[in-house]
Order: sequence, then structure tokens, then C-alpha cells
Amino acid sequence: MGEVAGTGGDLEPGTLLAAYRVGLFPMGVGGGGAGPIGWWSPDPRGVLPLDGLRVSKSLRRSVRRYETTVDTAFDDVVEGCADPSRPHRWITPEVAAAYGRLHRLGWAHSVEVWDGAPGERLVGGLYGVSVSGLFAGESMFSRATDASKVALVRLVSVLHADGDPRRLLDVQWSTSHLASLGVVELSRADYAKALRRALEAPPPVW
Repeated sequence: MGEVAGTGGDLEPGTLLAAYRVGLFPMGVGGGGAGPIGWWSPDPRGVLPLDGLRVSKSLRRSVRRYETTVDTAFDDVVEGCADPSRPHRWITPEVAAAYGRLHRLGWAHSVEVWDGAPGERLVGGLYGVSVSGLFAGESMFSRATDASKVALVRLVSVLHADGDPRRLLDVQWSTSHLASLGVVELSRADYAKALRRALEAPPPVW
């Protein structure tokens, strides 16, 4: 699993952005968000090559079925990711507020998936932090078949729109589910190299 580089500190925008720039991200230590904030640096690290997303026939059908938007319902997406019924939940109101501040400052972004017209029924989404060419995915949720996968397809289309090979989509840890979509694992040393390249790249157009 991952490694905790340290605990404590605050979730102010400057602290969060400095952490992402050196390969750290915050996540609670202990279940239910009750423990202190830990600053994590997994080894290996899960990343999704932007030219390596695997889209099955069934996922292509889901992409056509749902509507997607970007940055239209950030707080609602975070709320979906923070659902207390989800296992290993750590997104507390304080964490949600911290990423809401980042969003209002232009650093955090969301992808929304709608069943019907945008604004009708939110069935999935994801959010994360964009620093130069790095997108650090924080969490995703799904209330309908393939909804979180559809959000990932839209995210990759945004990040890869201009084909810049330096951009990096960090998903923290690989799982069997994410591996089926094309996520691979990088050693910490290789991740550090990829991160340095990404930080030299321009951000995508959101």
C-alpha cells in the first residue's frame, strides 16, 4: 500500500499545492476521517497514461448514454465522494471545504456525469487538483453503471486534448478496477521523473 511521509499540518491552499508539487497528497490516517491528516507518497504510484485508457464497447455505450460537464457542480461531486456509506471514507467537512477553496481559486476541478440533461440527475463524477501538467485525482463516485468510468473518459479527453506527452494523470494507487482501464504503476523514482516533466508542461484548458 502507501507510505505516510508525515502527519498533521493544515489544508490551506498553499500547503496543498506545495505538497502536490513534491509528490505528496493528503488523506486521513484512520477510518472515517477521525484520525489526523497524513501526507502520502505511495510506492508504487498509480498513474494512467493518457494514451493508454482502455474503453470497452460497453463503456462506449455508456459514454453515449450520459451527459458530462466540467466544473459545473464541484461541491456536489465532492459531496458524492464523501458519502458516509462508502467504505474507507475520509473526506470530512474540513477536507471538502479545503478543496472547495482550491476550486474557487482555479486549482481544483470536477467532472460531472448526468443521467439526462446537465443539472437534472447527478449519477457520478470525480475531482482533483491541476498543477501545471499534473492532474492529481482525489476521488470519484458512481450512482449508476459506468458513471465514474465515463467521468474518467471525459477527464482524459480534457487532459489529452492537445497531445502534450508531459501531462500526468496521478490516481494515487492502482486497483484491479483501475488496472482494467489502463492504470499502471510507477516506482517512486520513476514517478518523480514523470512529475518533474509534468510540472514543466502547461495546464490543460478547462
